[in-house]
Amino acid sequence: MGVSPRKVLAFKSYQNKAEVLVKYYLLADPLIPYTAVLGGILVFKLCFCYRSFLVSSTIGLALQQVYYLTQLTSSFYLRTYNGLTKIQRIDWNNRGVSTLHAIFISTMSLYFVFWSDLFSDHQSIGLITFRNSTLSTVSLGVSVGYFISDLGMICWLYPSLGGLEYIVHHTLSEIAVAYSMFTGEGQLYTFMVLLSEVTTPEINMRWYLDIAGLKKSNAYLINGVVIFFAWLVARIVLFVFMFYHVYLHHDQVMQMHIIGFLLVHGTPSALAIMNLMWFGKIINGLKKTIAKKT
Repeated sequence: MGVSPRKVLAFKSYQNKAEVLVKYYLLADPLIPYTAVLGGILVFKLCFCYRSFLVSSTIGLALQQVYYLTQLTSSFYLRTYNGLTKIQRIDWNNRGVSTLHAIFISTMSLYFVFWSDLFSDHQSIGLITFRNSTLSTVSLGVSVGYFISDLGMICWLYPSLGGLEYIVHHTLSEIAVAYSMFTGEGQLYTFMVLLSEVTTPEINMRWYLDIAGLKKSNAYLINGVVIFFAWLVARIVLFVFMFYHVYLHHDQVMQMHIIGFLLVHGTPSALAIMNLMWFGKIINGLKKTIAKKT
């Protein structure tokens, strides 16, 4: 039985209205940041609500490690989940959401920092500190949506999902990313800092392995080594590169609004100190794990 012409016309009418809504409202330049933030909150809260996300996020996490680690973790996770406490299940879900965000924003940050011509010195399209695009703004908006939703969860269940350092980290990140998104200033440096999210899947994997009772396994040791090198590159070396880039383009940074200027210098500096403190803990933890193996 074919579809009646009336239904076809009705469908096209709804389709046209949806296109108008997206084009002239949701994607209108003044509304793009707000749309991206609300979209980010919606996506990450929906992911948190549906348990089916656990399977896909766990598999996605495991694929970032070596192949046999994938086999090892996937055979334990679903069975382990049923035996978790209520808080542990919430933490499990929350880490799955943070992994999804980390994969997304790390990919976008890699693109804008190393592959896109938007922030290239060879482009003569204005100062680097003021360059932005619809895609870069939307990407930052999604990240702001994540930080808002995750910070809300951390505060709601404080300190079960993280202590004061997590609140400070998320608050600083949220303010800096939101400012960069709404003003269009310093987006290159924002993406450089957000590249540190590449370490989040490994950190979450460490927690998953611990919960699964695999703290003494080779997988736990391998994951610790991966965390060490990922943290060293993304949260130590890359921050040094960012500070050097700010130094080389300080004349352009000086032309930013005073708030943006302070955020470019203050937020990465505070996060760098926290990264060094956490890196010390990572080194000590890795030493203990290796000592138990030898």
